[in-house]
Amino acid sequence: MPSSPNPDGEPIDYGRFDRGRGDDLNYWTLDPTLRFEARRVYPDDEFEWASGLLEKFGDSVAGPIAENAEEIDRQGMGLDTYDRDGEVANRVRYPAELEETERLTYEEFGLTHDPFHAPPGREKPVSLAHPLTMQALLSYNDAGFVCPASMTVGAALVLEKFDDGENGETFRRLTSRDHDEHIEGAMFLTEKQGGSDVGANETRAEPREDGTYELHGEKWFCSNVDAEGALALARTPDAPEGTRGLSLFVVPYTNEDGEPNDLVIRRLKDKLGTIAVPTGEIVFEGARARLVGEEERGFRYVTEMLNYERLTNATGAVGIVGRSLLEAKIHAANREAFGGTIQEYPLMKRDLVEMTVDYEAAAAFSFEAMRHYVERERRGAGAGDGSDAYRLMRLLVPVAKYKTARMAVDTASYAMEVLGGNGYVRGFTVERLYRDAQVLPIWEGTSNILSLDVLRALSREAAHEALIPRVRELLDVEHPFVASVAESVEERFVELQEALTTLATEDEEYAQYHAKRLADLLFDVVTASVLVHEAQWAIAEDGGGRKALVAEAFVRSRFGENEAYGVTSGDRTGIERFDAIARYASVDPASLVEAAPADD
Repeated sequence: MPSSPNPDGEPIDYGRFDRGRGDDLNYWTLDPTLRFEARRVYPDDEFEWASGLLEKFGDSVAGPIAENAEEIDRQGMGLDTYDRDGEVANRVRYPAELEETERLTYEEFGLTHDPFHAPPGREKPVSLAHPLTMQALLSYNDAGFVCPASMTVGAALVLEKFDDGENGETFRRLTSRDHDEHIEGAMFLTEKQGGSDVGANETRAEPREDGTYELHGEKWFCSNVDAEGALALARTPDAPEGTRGLSLFVVPYTNEDGEPNDLVIRRLKDKLGTIAVPTGEIVFEGARARLVGEEERGFRYVTEMLNYERLTNATGAVGIVGRSLLEAKIHAANREAFGGTIQEYPLMKRDLVEMTVDYEAAAAFSFEAMRHYVERERRGAGAGDGSDAYRLMRLLVPVAKYKTARMAVDTASYAMEVLGGNGYVRGFTVERLYRDAQVLPIWEGTSNILSLDVLRALSREAAHEALIPRVRELLDVEHPFVASVAESVEERFVELQEALTTLATEDEEYAQYHAKRLADLLFDVVTASVLVHEAQWAIAEDGGGRKALVAEAFVRSRFGENEAYGVTSGDRTGIERFDAIARYASVDPASLVEAAPADD
């Protein structure tokens, strides 16, 4: 497989594949969008090192990991809470295929090792852009398995930042590249009576004479339920109510003697999707636990993990959109109806172009959020450090999670429609992608919770003071075609600033009522600005004009005049630019004609 599917700039021939997995595919080389975003965001010279590894990983994900994902979804998980003598066993039964996926991901490719220890061929660890990109590739096949992989990195991040050494062995094993030593992480926050209101948690932590604690209480939605490196929030004696009274603990699944910890997995959830991660209900009955950092600072600690998990949610959504789109393009290039392949017909061309533009948008915004997150981590600063990187991360990460989650559901749903009846049938992948995607709007905060978090980032962190200069920087372009697209974005950028001012001056009830619409507007303006910037960058760096067409198409779809729903507009974008946008054919920047304003 060459390093690019179209090295000569010819359209990608999706008809040469009969399905979206197998030894003849490589998700990395077959996805110019993902490669472009990673190249833009990886810091320093890291992308040069990472690209070869990502190509090998893309091959494994399309091959054995893809086959494993289908089988894991078919078999599912089982639970033996008690053994034959009635003693607590807490044994989760896994398909054998999952072990191979874990070995490849953790040992061979070092997803949870390399951000914390220097990988082979490097003198220092990689940035968090690398595991996030790997997780996007993994989500091409198994968003369920991405959950424990991501939580392992997230738990290690928390221990690296805040632990005093008490949990050093847990950190070592979370980040080990040895499959036999490696353990996975988890994050047990949700309780039945509180749900998203974590401050209502009631789990108690009673101190012991040896410096450890005993946990008592229930956790209602525990993904990766048998993780040895699980983190849990609990309240110590006399701690205040609300989130400020919560402490964070490592709760191992088994004790040092190999016996089960004093907890009971009551049952596994019978979920719609993400079958590769066992999710259950846990009752702590004096479970041994070790404090992380200081008492009553647990919620602050766990927000560091939430930032990473929300970005994982966004890059995971990017992977699901990418795979759904790939399946749709392969089917459209092969399915013959009425005398030709269905990709030749105008309506399907329009659909595939619009789906591709949405994919570019989801990837561009998610990787822009990742860029500021990685920069903030590189600075080594703590929460609320006041830097532009921190404020942009706080603002963009919840928006990325909210918007891309919905886009993943919508794209997977329409890919099922493209495949027709087969799309609704197990074994054709897209129905599994749809089932997996449906949890993304729920994990790590619903759209309402995330929209309210956007308001907090604006009011508490003054995130708009970093956002406005960043958008202006992105819109500072030179090429005439790109500049004309930027002009259309400028008009909505002014509206965004007016919206920010309005919500800052209105009462809290009004601000909350419009919070989600503000997040929608913010996503559209920032995404358009990033695509404009990328278009200029691609022309300058690569001499390619395709991104400029993508930027224009996105701006027209979001900001264009919609009289008669566009029927009378004369627009033929999907027909005339099908090869360039949907099939990644090269475009000479000299051929670009100055774009008409988006409201024409």
